[in-house]
Amino acid sequence: MTAKFSIQSLESADLQAAMELWNSIVRAGRAFPQDEELDEKSAQNFFAAQTFTGIARCIASGAVAGLYILHPNNVGRCGHICNASYAVADNFRGQHVGEMLVKNCMEQARRAGFRILQFNAVVKSNQPALNLYRKLGFTQLGVIPGGFRNIEGVYEDIIPHYIEL
Repeated sequence: MTAKFSIQSLESADLQAAMELWNSIVRAGRAFPQDEELDEKSAQNFFAAQTFTGIARCIASGAVAGLYILHPNNVGRCGHICNASYAVADNFRGQHVGEMLVKNCMEQARRAGFRILQFNAVVKSNQPALNLYRKLGFTQLGVIPGGFRNIEGVYEDIIPHYIEL
């Protein structure tokens, strides 16, 4: 049976779980560009600096199943374009948490006045993300050869995407 989830804004009580989930993706070295983990203070500052930080919670257990951050991709005349990053906890993968996060993010982006959601660095080996973005109607912009250095030091292609909101 698939668990049910709710998505809401990050609250202070979620900070530790959000930091641990974020850091697990950074440590894995396969998706996020960051290579330094957050500590409690930097996590608080990082998540607070976002336009929106969304938390997916398993209704049955209360566990944090996933999160996303939403923020401008640029400034000024390009400030209507936003960017986001998503993380799903290993034990909740395959339960459509990522899809819920992306759809919620798109709605939050519209509410914040953004017109385009752009992903700058979707790693080519991240097939679940690529399949989801295709399913949701994102447009692939091309391929940047060797744009991501994974945890083993191997350079992988990245595939930028966008969708009009």
